[in-house]
Amino acid sequence: MSLTSTNGKRYAIDSWAWIAYFDGAAAGRRVDDIIRSSETFTSAVTVAEVLSKAERQKKDTEMIFDFMASLSKIVDIDAYMAKDVGQLHAQIKKSSPNFSLADAFALQTAKHLDAKVLTGDPDFKGIKEAELLE
Repeated sequence: MSLTSTNGKRYAIDSWAWIAYFDGAAAGRRVDDIIRSSETFTSAVTVAEVLSKAERQKKDTEMIFDFMASLSKIVDIDAYMAKDVGQLHAQIKKSSPNFSLADAFALQTAKHLDAKVLTGDPDFKGIKEAELLE
């Protein structure tokens, strides 16, 4: 699969969006459209979060991982990313106490790649780097 964007947009897909995609939710169809027409990335932490939920729901985690890896470039975490995420998370938690560490990884991935976070998670409301799905 080519990760070349046909519309020039770049997205970091967060857990909320991937879960909607795999659950076949209405928002998941929009996620599918964006994944197929844009350059997409997924934090390795997001992969772990999605697979954890899938495992708990007794879904086929191998199939889900294969789809994620084929439809989106997986972004690894290094020490510098971890440092930036820790600082970002602490800053956002001051005004948004429910903002998770995994959310911070998705957001920092987007910032690092000059992309938008694709999500429906209300914890991203008001964050300029996020595109919220209804």
